[in-house]
Amino acid sequence: MKRMLILGGLIATGALSMTVSAYQLQPRAPEPAVRVVEAIKVKDNLFLLTGGGGSTGVLIGTNGVVVIDTKNPGWGQPLLNKIKELTPKPVTMIINTHSHLDHVAGNVEFPAIDVVTQENTAANMKRITPVTGLALRPAREYGIFAEHSGRNLAKRTFKDRMTLGSGNDRIDLYYFGRAHTDGDAVVVFPTLRVAHFGDLFRGKMQPLLDANAGGSGLEYPATLMKAYSTIKNVDTIINGHTSTTTTWADLKEYADYMAAFVAYTRAQMKAGKSVDDAAAGFKTPEQFKGYAALAADRLKSDMQVIYNELGN
Repeated sequence: MKRMLILGGLIATGALSMTVSAYQLQPRAPEPAVRVVEAIKVKDNLFLLTGGGGSTGVLIGTNGVVVIDTKNPGWGQPLLNKIKELTPKPVTMIINTHSHLDHVAGNVEFPAIDVVTQENTAANMKRITPVTGLALRPAREYGIFAEHSGRNLAKRTFKDRMTLGSGNDRIDLYYFGRAHTDGDAVVVFPTLRVAHFGDLFRGKMQPLLDANAGGSGLEYPATLMKAYSTIKNVDTIINGHTSTTTTWADLKEYADYMAAFVAYTRAQMKAGKSVDDAAAGFKTPEQFKGYAALAADRLKSDMQVIYNELGN
């Protein structure tokens, strides 16, 4: 019995060690002394706001402003200041595309407001955890909503689809399945032919697979293809981490990239290669050569998530 207890303790210790090693303990870049938010016009009443984390969408509607994603801790007020430069209308709603702090932490700096998310994201926001493969953030940031007494957590949720508003103010929300997380929402402005994809399509770059928030590498390509096949009449995409927009054709290309990445990783595991060896041998296929250079730690983390999925 004693030997079994010791063995169990060793297994638990090993599992904890593997969990800790999944995060790259690298220092985060310090926040700038002055937090600057820049506004880029996408359409007459739709703006992309950069700086301080994920891309923020701002739709200036008939009676108020809808904000899509609110950036890192401490960036909510700079975001509000920039919106006031664009319009005197009040912010009436926040839509969060997923639960990561660089897309939701600014919520707490907004007045009490209507917050809408996919139902899995609503649950993830209540228990924000470290992102698989990323540098650890200060512990206090994970409890940012608890610190502010649950301020501006999701008040409304949807499962697969929801429509908000009507006419020129209409917004369609979609959920197509697991990918970056298990709650990635696509926000469509139908009259403008624009969609905000958050980090489901963060840009022409390696994705981030957050298994801790339900993300899946194996399901990622199919999720993207469902979005591509289902949503109609969109020309322009606001991505999760770029200061320029992309096209609907770029979404199909990104789905093809993810399919190629998963196929490569699957083949390497089948051949008995370690994650380190698989990552060392990966080269971006020629058809995707315009994609951003891959960070070694991101590549290995994403492959490890896929290896773990294939092993279950």
